[in-house]
Amino acid sequence: MKKITKIVSVFAGLLLMLTSCIENDPVIFTGSVAEFDAAVWNTPTTGEIFPLLTRVPGYGRAVSTNATAPSTADPVITRTSGTVTFRVNLVGAPMNVEQTLTVSVVSDKTTAIAGTHFTVPTSVVIPAGESFGFLDVPILNPGASAGSVNLVLQIDGNEKVKPSENYKKIGLSIAQN
Repeated sequence: MKKITKIVSVFAGLLLMLTSCIENDPVIFTGSVAEFDAAVWNTPTTGEIFPLLTRVPGYGRAVSTNATAPSTADPVITRTSGTVTFRVNLVGAPMNVEQTLTVSVVSDKTTAIAGTHFTVPTSVVIPAGESFGFLDVPILNPGASAGSVNLVLQIDGNEKVKPSENYKKIGLSIAQN
């Protein structure tokens, strides 16, 4: 038994000596990408890479639907919500000049009608030296109806800041009742 233990110890020592000489170069991200903060914190909807939110998102956390304490639950997104604000994060070092990123509506995923259910700016600004900007999405009230409509937005970026492939889209389900 002692002989087997000694052989295993020697073999383990040899393995450690062989692997300890490998140099690992550190991987440092030097680019810049933009992402929706709410897309990072909330689970994607079934079959998609983006979440479809039914509640107004907070910053740096998942949407709260806490039914046991309604005062801490985030408000439901409805036709009377007014403006819903999304934080757009800059991943990478802050830039020394303001960055204007284009934003678009993903038409094949959107059932809401521009000018009837929403208006959306075509860009979001990340100020110089900052790590995030804010996108205001005005929700319009076309009057009560049944069901809900969906609005899906996408960050398109600019020549210096590209969109994060995993977190560039966000969806809103706007209750119409």
